Amino acid sequence: MRKVAIYGKGGIGKSTTTQNTVAALAEMGKKIMVIGCDPKADSTRLLLGGLAQKTVLDTLREEGEDVELVSIRRPGFGDVLCVESGGPEPGVGCAGRGIITSINMLEQLGAYDESEALEYSFYDVLGDVVCGGFAMPIREGKAEEIYIVCSGEMMAMYAANNICKGIVKFAEAGRVRLGGLICNSRRVDNEREMIDEFARRLGSQMIHFLPRDNDVQRAEIRRQTVIEWNPTCPQADEYRTLARNIDSNQMFVIPKPLSIEELESLLLEFGILEAAAA
Repeated sequence: MRKVAIYGKGGIGKSTTTQNTVAALAEMGKKIMVIGCDPKADSTRLLLGGLAQKTVLDTLREEGEDVELVSIRRPGFGDVLCVESGGPEPGVGCAGRGIITSINMLEQLGAYDESEALEYSFYDVLGDVVCGGFAMPIREGKAEEIYIVCSGEMMAMYAANNICKGIVKFAEAGRVRLGGLICNSRRVDNEREMIDEFARRLGSQMIHFLPRDNDVQRAEIRRQTVIEWNPTCPQADEYRTLARNIDSNQMFVIPKPLSIEELESLLLEFGILEAAAA
């Protein structure tokens, strides 16, 4: 089973990208489980047609420790198995604990057993936090392939670079590797070329460039992935290409993060900071 985690700056489109990519992999016949690692519990909403998934933490609070797998995991589009970790009540406790509790519970209930015949497990991880509970998927070896969603915006690239620093730390003691950058376009000047060069300097690759397209929002309004809502539109094919690129990927590296000076130099080289100062 391939163990994949999707990281990136908050608001960069990780959950949307993850769900559409997973839908494309499911269309290819892959058997997949998605574990949402965000307290908002919205990592599987599009795969479930907008249905509210009962989180692991909510289930434990209401039912105690005697929980069955069917209570915390439900099938969605393409028979993708969907789990939401959830989080504590607002202002109480650490949200990262939800990920730890969720993964431990899934293990106890046999969700990862060979009998499940899973080909992929995907972790959709909150923001660019690579410490504490949010690092659980890579710290404990639950995820071995990391894909970082970014754009040509400075803070998105800064977050991606910071995540690479976390990967380096955990790679020393485990099998976690960077599989590549996914550019979720914000139509920044020279964006494709800049992210391609950024990935190269990290020692990695841009696994795919996703153009900005309003069909993504149109599908979300209908609580569906693009693959389900309009399988013949160009954006659906973009997600299919991303899914194929991940499925066939053989390039997994320990990245070489840039210094802040090197990152700013890259931005200057492609004219972003100059444009902002104008």
